[in-house]
Amino acid sequence: MEILKELFNMTALGNITGATILMWAIAFGLLYLGIKKGYEPLLLIPIAFGVLLANFPGGEMGIVSAENIQIDEQHYKNLFEIAHEYGIMNYLYYMLIKTGLLPPIIFMGVGAMTDFGPMLRNLKLALFGAAAQIGIFSILLAAVWVGFTPQEAASLGIIGGADGPTAIYTTIKLAPHLLGPIAIAAYSYMALVPVIVPLVAKLLISKKEFKINMKEMEIKYPAKRQIKNMKTAKIIFPIALGTVTAVLVPSSVPLLGMLLFGNLIKEVGASTSRLAEAAQGPIMNTATIFLGLTVGATMTAEVFLSPKTIGIVVGGFVAFAISIAGGIFAVKIYNVFNKKKINPLIGATGLSAVPMASRVANELALKYDKQNHILQYCMASNISGVIGSAAAAGVLISFLG
Repeated sequence: MEILKELFNMTALGNITGATILMWAIAFGLLYLGIKKGYEPLLLIPIAFGVLLANFPGGEMGIVSAENIQIDEQHYKNLFEIAHEYGIMNYLYYMLIKTGLLPPIIFMGVGAMTDFGPMLRNLKLALFGAAAQIGIFSILLAAVWVGFTPQEAASLGIIGGADGPTAIYTTIKLAPHLLGPIAIAAYSYMALVPVIVPLVAKLLISKKEFKINMKEMEIKYPAKRQIKNMKTAKIIFPIALGTVTAVLVPSSVPLLGMLLFGNLIKEVGASTSRLAEAAQGPIMNTATIFLGLTVGATMTAEVFLSPKTIGIVVGGFVAFAISIAGGIFAVKIYNVFNKKKINPLIGATGLSAVPMASRVANELALKYDKQNHILQYCMASNISGVIGSAAAAGVLISFLG
């Protein structure tokens, strides 16, 4: 009996609680969305498995609070002490996430995969990407009103930008204790873009507006000016925008600067093609793996099962929906004063979920008119949403950091 007792104690069976099972269920649900439904699998699967690892009793893979590694007000345990006392996952978290390293690295990869051409050809449409950031600031004010601190409210509101790395980076700077639930909410809603965008669009857009054909509008009201040398414009754009942004919103440079650098090495061409391939390939893939696993590992039962987390999940969804609605209403207002109408679905893509939001909007437009291909126009708003969310994050960090 002593042997059997020792064998039982060796297992984790005695440490499994209702909270443990609930966290497993959440992880399994996220894995289902990533594997079966194909919703953002590159990030959702590592995050979900990180949740599992953090909630295996006795596995010691959950991220411990920063209070545990603090020696006094000015000194913290070094990385070797963290690895020895709390394990490899905490070592990775405090080295790669807590320092804010991985989100800018991922932004560099995103930049190397991004084509600013659609936005440069349709700069007017880029304004709707700015309008879609209303969800960030609306929920920030609402969250402060219900009891969140300004820093927590800003981290919650940034979910409305639909940009996982931006949400993570902002939370690291302003409210690191909420990193787990905010990251899960941000990436879950990004994964659910194919559900949320049509839901909001069908509530706010009429059948007539769905059928606005952008190509017909271009023929009827042709643009007065065209960019003659797009190659040169694509090279100048990241340099110019990076310089202006660094002067006006310096806090956004770690994200936006890396995004623009990644884009620049892509657009220069053959002489930097190896750098671009590395940025969007091995470097970004490695960063994505560690980001997903370590962020998921912050989601222990103690952190996730709290009223504040529920508020984050609800508030994140509302921020997301308001951002979509903000872009749609901006287009509607524009159409009131202009003969050249714009399909409101373009405003709905002012999020940073590139290119999924654009693909979803294009498919929705084709359901109402099989000839109405609006993908390139949606990308103009969609890409500007990436820039807008990074700039918004910089503003929030400047004011509240």
